[in-house]
Amino acid sequence: MKIERTKNAARNVLFGGLLRVYSMLVPFLMRTVILYQLGVNYLGLDSLFASILQVLNLAELGIGGVMVFSMYKPIAEDDTATICALMNLYKKVYRIIGLIILTLGLAITPFLPSLVHSGVPEGISLYALYFMNLAATVLSYWLFAYKNSLLYATQRSDVGHKVHLVLDTLQYGTAILLIFVFHNYYMYLATKIVFQVVCNITISRIVTRMYPDYEAGGDVSDAEKKVIVRRVKDLFTAQLGGVVMNSSDAIMISAFLGIRDLAIYQNYFFIISSLRATLEIVLSACTAGIGNSLVLETKEKNYHDFRKLTFLFCWLSGLCCAMLLCLYQPFMELWVGKDLLLTMPVVVSFVIYLYVYEINRVTNIYKDAAGIWHEDRFRPLVASIVNIALNALTITHFRFFGVIFSTVISVLFVQFPWLMHNLFRLIFPREFCLPYVKKHVLYAIVTAGVCAATYGVCALMPSMGLFPTLAVRFVISFILPNALFLLLYFKTNEFNMALEVAQRITKGKIPFLKRLKKG
Repeated sequence: MKIERTKNAARNVLFGGLLRVYSMLVPFLMRTVILYQLGVNYLGLDSLFASILQVLNLAELGIGGVMVFSMYKPIAEDDTATICALMNLYKKVYRIIGLIILTLGLAITPFLPSLVHSGVPEGISLYALYFMNLAATVLSYWLFAYKNSLLYATQRSDVGHKVHLVLDTLQYGTAILLIFVFHNYYMYLATKIVFQVVCNITISRIVTRMYPDYEAGGDVSDAEKKVIVRRVKDLFTAQLGGVVMNSSDAIMISAFLGIRDLAIYQNYFFIISSLRATLEIVLSACTAGIGNSLVLETKEKNYHDFRKLTFLFCWLSGLCCAMLLCLYQPFMELWVGKDLLLTMPVVVSFVIYLYVYEINRVTNIYKDAAGIWHEDRFRPLVASIVNIALNALTITHFRFFGVIFSTVISVLFVQFPWLMHNLFRLIFPREFCLPYVKKHVLYAIVTAGVCAATYGVCALMPSMGLFPTLAVRFVISFILPNALFLLLYFKTNEFNMALEVAQRITKGKIPFLKRLKKG
């Protein structure tokens, strides 16, 4: 099968970007409606169930990605029999996965009360809500989920994105209407289940029309099964660590502090997640180019590019941190009200978390582009174990500080050094490792100083009401950090390298960049 790579890539970027922006804005609206129509404790329950089911989804083991990868070659060679056999295997595996998730989900049912310290709304059955969420997850595997693999393998994921954009809009619209009219959380969850079924069936029918020759049938050879199993094993530990790291914080907060505290924490973390998703668009766009460069260029050239990307991203992450520090509290007060605000020291902790997470993502993107899965397979798992252990030791006494800094420590002192070791052992010259780490320390110190200066200026501004304060702080926290970074980095090699990249992208048409280069 001939695939129009450029055209399909453009479609995927467009609709993938739209879906990502959509997946930030609409859930924000949904959280707002639940908060004001049902109450903060319902948000906590929603977050708890999402975290529990994310852990149960580990049964998927990354099989979806492996199956898509396995289809690339037979699709390119028009090997219909192999494609159908892979789909048949995928179909059987997903049925088993759904059954495993159902079994594990039912097995932990007796322990549900221990995962909720306090805050379950009166008249609400914790078990009924949990079973409804579990049903939505299991049905997502049992109802033709395997057919999605064809869309990704043929580079037509835009089709699925379009379906999700339409049906998610209908789902959220229906859910919001039902909440406003009936103030009933059960109806909200029922809507989620119904639209999950509709979405899976719709995508299945579209795939059948697009690829009528590809139907699940036949058997994959034993040799191919061994290859698939080996790939799944390499991905499993990485996926296990990542999921546990992302889900354990919410479960620990619910179990030790209560549903209301979890909802407050998740409101703040929702903003962090949205920023992370936005920055991820930038990094994801670089992955293919990095992978190509790692194959074609020398170690020295790749390290040179690595320094450029690190500098650019530390600047961008520093800007986000400065803006977050200045805008977090007034925005949260405007959104959820004074009663659901956290203290400013906790806000600072969130800002530190964002910066540490993002500098780690820069190194991760090179690891992904180089395909260092086997050597890296235990790193996320070890980091997640450290995170859970620190959470258990600190959450009772230090509350949110314990949760956030447990994650920061596990990333900064486990994940980042481990990644550095792998990158400078397998990709870059070893002798460049220490200078690179020293640069990171310098960038962190500069970022801390710029954030402190920006917040100090914003704090001096007189109170003008929430909207004017947000507007003025937005302008200050955008302009001042960039000006300070420019002043501090103006004569560095990294700045000149980044400037060259900007000039190439703009084809030298921006006079300001030329003046900077001459300066």
